[in-house]
Amino acid sequence: MASYLDFEKPVAELEARVEDLRALSEKKDSPNIGEELAKLEAKAAKALADLYATLTPWQKTQVARHPQRPHCVDYVAGLIEDFTPLAGDRKFAEDEAILCGLGRFRGQSVAVIGQEKGFDTSSRLKHNFGMVKPEGYRKAVRIMELADRFGLPVVSFVDTAGAFPGVEAEERGQAEAIARATEAALVQGTPNVATVIGEGGSGGALGIAACNTVLMLEHSIYTVASPEASASILWRDSSRAQDAATSMKITAQDLMKFGIIDGIIAEPVGGAHRDPAAAIRSVGDAVASALARFADMTPDEVRATRQEKFLAIGRKV
Repeated sequence: MASYLDFEKPVAELEARVEDLRALSEKKDSPNIGEELAKLEAKAAKALADLYATLTPWQKTQVARHPQRPHCVDYVAGLIEDFTPLAGDRKFAEDEAILCGLGRFRGQSVAVIGQEKGFDTSSRLKHNFGMVKPEGYRKAVRIMELADRFGLPVVSFVDTAGAFPGVEAEERGQAEAIARATEAALVQGTPNVATVIGEGGSGGALGIAACNTVLMLEHSIYTVASPEASASILWRDSSRAQDAATSMKITAQDLMKFGIIDGIIAEPVGGAHRDPAAAIRSVGDAVASALARFADMTPDEVRATRQEKFLAIGRKV
């Protein structure tokens, strides 16, 4: 069953009427309402397209958090063949908020790193809502070093509200673990591509997104802090999250202008949750294109290209 966001209510009403007419048309003794149904379907489709063409930053934030949006596990299942998960940081524990492993992407061996939020109560608790702990980032470092040793590109899927902020995470060196993960991504000699598939929150996202190419889905967000946290800091009022989202320039379109990301991946009309298979294919095509650009580069050239990319951030007018 479709789950509608608050701002989608006009579309929800139209689509409910479409479903009612469709059900009526399928009855044996129903009148011929094919023409009326087609008109209503066209009206609903246009309303959806018009709505999503003019989304505000706060509305995009809501879409990025949509419960039915494809998650990391969906992208791995749809894009990575022969995926073999690798667990544990070899120091403390396994962190299921971050998924790591090896597999084949369109015939090429790759390492995969991705944040997984979960899709229902039990899986969200299992994956800690995608909030990674220090052992998760140290696991990611282990996979990056393994990929570097064997000459494997790294494909990352970013989807987190931020790293886990609990006391136990701070006791185990959360900031240092994120910094080490960011460093590992920056010095890697093989190409790495990150895609923000939902939320890219703070250092929790950057730890696996300091890559040669950073892509964002059209209605995803990438931000130094969540709009709610930013509103609490700026105005001491988390209810002003909508104002914060607008002021912070967190959308893919804004970040592309600033040179912080390298590409925007179009989503199906109405968001990736409307057609997950199409969204996953689009991400696959974008990642394949990004990796192809580094196919003939030496490790030193890959590092130099990445360094130039990050040093250029903030210099764009």
